[in-house]
Amino acid sequence: SVPLLQAARKKNSLNLLELTEAELEEQFVRGDGPGGQATNKTNNCVVLKHIPSGIVVKCHQTRSVEKNRKIAREILQEKVDLFYKGEDSDVFKEKKASEKQKQEKKRRAKENLERKKLFKEMQQLDKQ
Repeated sequence: SVPLLQAARKKNSLNLLELTEAELEEQFVRGDGPGGQATNKTNNCVVLKHIPSGIVVKCHQTRSVEKNRKIAREILQEKVDLFYKGEDSDVFKEKKASEKQKQEKKRRAKENLERKKLFKEMQQLDKQ
């Protein structure tokens, strides 16, 4: 099972719930992590809270406040959609589909490895 809020931040989700600015609480704080003085002296990290659900998103992916605001809203919209729709959400369905593809790819790689081992063993027997 996929934790619902971890499935957020997948692209191509079209049918998401709309957020209104009245439902949002926005703060600008200092970011953390690598970057030295550029990070430690500027308030370009965006903290966005959806008041009705209580979901909080922190975004510090770029140096630009405007880009961080946009990215934070996209992430929050997907998380709110997951919160209210649960497993019916497009974001959740996309995550499940990509997980299924990943598992199938692993399975095929494992089968190929087994075939290669058998082939090498057969070659060794033929040489003897």
